Amino acid sequence: MKRVVVIGSGNVAEILAGAIAASEYVPVQIFARNRERGEYIAGKVGCRWTDDPKSLAEADIYLISVSDTAVGPIARTLDFGGSVVAHTAGSVSIDELSGCSEHTGVFYPLQSFTAGRSLDLHGVPFFIEGSSDRAVESLRDLGDALSGRVIEIRSEERKRLHLAAVFVSNFANHMFALGENLLEEYGLSAEWIKPLMRETADKALQASSAATVQTGPARRNDLETQRKHLELLQDRPQMQQLYKMISQSIWETSKKI
Repeated sequence: MKRVVVIGSGNVAEILAGAIAASEYVPVQIFARNRERGEYIAGKVGCRWTDDPKSLAEADIYLISVSDTAVGPIARTLDFGGSVVAHTAGSVSIDELSGCSEHTGVFYPLQSFTAGRSLDLHGVPFFIEGSSDRAVESLRDLGDALSGRVIEIRSEERKRLHLAAVFVSNFANHMFALGENLLEEYGLSAEWIKPLMRETADKALQASSAATVQTGPARRNDLETQRKHLELLQDRPQMQQLYKMISQSIWETSKKI
């Protein structure tokens, strides 16, 4: 069995450790600065926890799943021997791991990870990159075991992919949150728009392109309705400006379809 050490204690580290434990791979250790989270994840997947670099367990693969800015610094503090070392960040170059092993790589799952929410990784695309054939092969095998969907791309391509993911996930969710906040301020129930949120996501997924199922006053160039909306946002200048920018973007995009 292949041994894996997960470095980190955030949402991605927790989900990956759980998926590894459910596969033919074995999570042998959680290395994390946060003792409470590290022990929790280790207990959940049945392995040990440590925050001592000298106690780092031997493994075939080390997965560094920490904040983007911490990838390089933490990689430089640990001794990985000749094993495969990969980070899981979307916008961090493979070069951040340069010098820590002959076999470095990236193991990036394109998915949103939220604390306390279980997630099935089957079918989730894992984007990999490796500095050697051994690294690529090891990460491909791990991705096949966790997901069955593995794609090899370079760091620059992955950065662009991560940018698109921010628009699709982070920004879209923020729009949902802003709509809920408006209703709460008006004394209306945020539950009322949950079916709309669900349908919006569903039809975008089912369409050949999300642009083809765009609706709303901006899509129709309904300037009167937009004017009324902007009046309601007079005491919220930031949201008013956001409304204008997004509406203009929708109209410009819609004209090209």
